[in-house]
Amino acid sequence: MSKKTPLSQVSDFDLRLLRLFKTVVQCGSFSAAESTLGISRSAISLHMSDLEKRLGMRLCQRGRAGFALTDEGREVLRSSEAVLAAIEGFRSEVNQLHSQLRGDLNIGVMNNLVTQPKMRITRALKSLRGQGNGVTVNLSMSTPGEIERGLLDGRLHVGAIPLITPLSGLEYTLLYEERSNLYCSSEHPLFGRAHQVTNDDLRHVDAVVPSYRMTAEAIGLHQLLECAATATDREGIAFLILTGSYIGFLPDHFAAGWVEKGLMKPLAPQRLYFDAPLAVVTSKSRRPSLILDHFLEAIQQTL
Repeated sequence: MSKKTPLSQVSDFDLRLLRLFKTVVQCGSFSAAESTLGISRSAISLHMSDLEKRLGMRLCQRGRAGFALTDEGREVLRSSEAVLAAIEGFRSEVNQLHSQLRGDLNIGVMNNLVTQPKMRITRALKSLRGQGNGVTVNLSMSTPGEIERGLLDGRLHVGAIPLITPLSGLEYTLLYEERSNLYCSSEHPLFGRAHQVTNDDLRHVDAVVPSYRMTAEAIGLHQLLECAATATDREGIAFLILTGSYIGFLPDHFAAGWVEKGLMKPLAPQRLYFDAPLAVVTSKSRRPSLILDHFLEAIQQTL
């Protein structure tokens, strides 16, 4: 695609095209975005061509090989998410003039917190919903690192992540501590003597360890294990434990369902466990928002 002159201004038409582009990426293809956007695939293709011509760069590959973003497309997506979030921030600020809760709350949550029995995030969202239908909650499940990046660049308003290494640009409010135990499945050789497991036993069986950041206490316990696999999240760890070939640490609330069914058992639970603090996180430079303020106040009321 031939290069165009630098973009001189961003019009309403450009913003509509950027929103369409974001939706197509979220849906994964032109055809999948048809029902969401309410227009035909050919119309989506024309709009995407308009956007690419306007920007002077190819944003995605489409064809028999499937839909995929180009390097430029990924950068444009990140920038467009930031500018659309800024526009939403402006809308929220204007709505505050009317003392109305109206707008979006973009919240990022690490996976597998829904089984946490304290349910403080759930109760805060329920309180927010009780204020009326003017608030749209956009909840995304992601890794702690991606949530922190989203808070810093303005794509997210609030997040819920482990409190391990605080970043200077973020504010953290402790929610609760989450206990994790070392588990094996009912098909694992250690299942029958789970309470008699020794550190020497751990060195002779394969273990799955997380590839995300951990507290110093968690790192110390993982050093007792024989790493044979890694996983990016707790669900991945559970998958591998349930094969019967690996042991691994899981939050007790997340593992409880399998324990009740007799499919998992904690190993030496009196000593092989760690507690990790979980926090609600916001940006120190966040824009004023009645919606976010109400959510944070509701969180405080549950503490």
